[in-house]
Amino acid sequence: MTAATLILGPLYFTWSAFALFLVTCAITLCAGHSVGMHRRLIHNSFECPLWLEHLCVYLGVLVGMAGPVGMMRVHDMRDWAQRQRACHDYFGHRASFWRDGWHQLHCELELARPPVFRLEPRVAEDRVYRFMERTWMWQQLPWAVAFFLIGGLPWLVWGICARVTVCVTGHWLVGHFAHREGGQTWIVEGASVQGYDVRIAGLISMGESWHNNHHAYPGSAKLGLEPGQVDLGWTMLMAFERLGLVWNIVTPDHLPFRASLRRVADRGQGCPVLTRAFMRA
Repeated sequence: MTAATLILGPLYFTWSAFALFLVTCAITLCAGHSVGMHRRLIHNSFECPLWLEHLCVYLGVLVGMAGPVGMMRVHDMRDWAQRQRACHDYFGHRASFWRDGWHQLHCELELARPPVFRLEPRVAEDRVYRFMERTWMWQQLPWAVAFFLIGGLPWLVWGICARVTVCVTGHWLVGHFAHREGGQTWIVEGASVQGYDVRIAGLISMGESWHNNHHAYPGSAKLGLEPGQVDLGWTMLMAFERLGLVWNIVTPDHLPFRASLRRVADRGQGCPVLTRAFMRA
């Protein structure tokens, strides 16, 4: 995908293909990866009809990182490792920029004694998810054919190759910086890896770059918790709620007290939602 993008992207650039690239990136990242894969499937931070969950997770599969079970396994392994008192550099993104990129995008860490991954029956017994997991790489093919028939090679290159390349590489970039430097409101004591907010990526990551908030309240459906933190995934959830499509949305106010959670000294940016949740708990 990356080679095709670098070689063919400039040769087959058109404004309509670039518009397709922008729209498909936004849909698959926001409704798919952020809302479907991350906030619903992995963290169960809201409830919705099964058809909507399947649709959003399917859009998340189209991002091109993994199937639904693969995403859950990698996410759970990473979360487990980062919460330990000692964490391998792979999960802590501690390697240099280029080495970390190579490791995260092209390698897999195998542990001698990994934790047991038990998939919840609701997902394990779901035939739609089993199908997505078996065929996640092939899910690009129907859209590749459709884009080619509609817009020729420009739409194929920019709607598939460029989109997958930018989304997957961008996911690593956000993860790299979100575990190394940036804004910080909370410290999770005892955890070897802390999260940081990558402000510059708040919009294009659909809210996922407010990672310090996520480390503090992983079960929250709302990631942009402070004023000015744009969270398009949360905006979409609010739209779904108004339509009656989602309910029981979890925010920090609904989460139990965490004794390990400590607020960083106030830097002049108020955070009333987090303060209320922490004090009331």
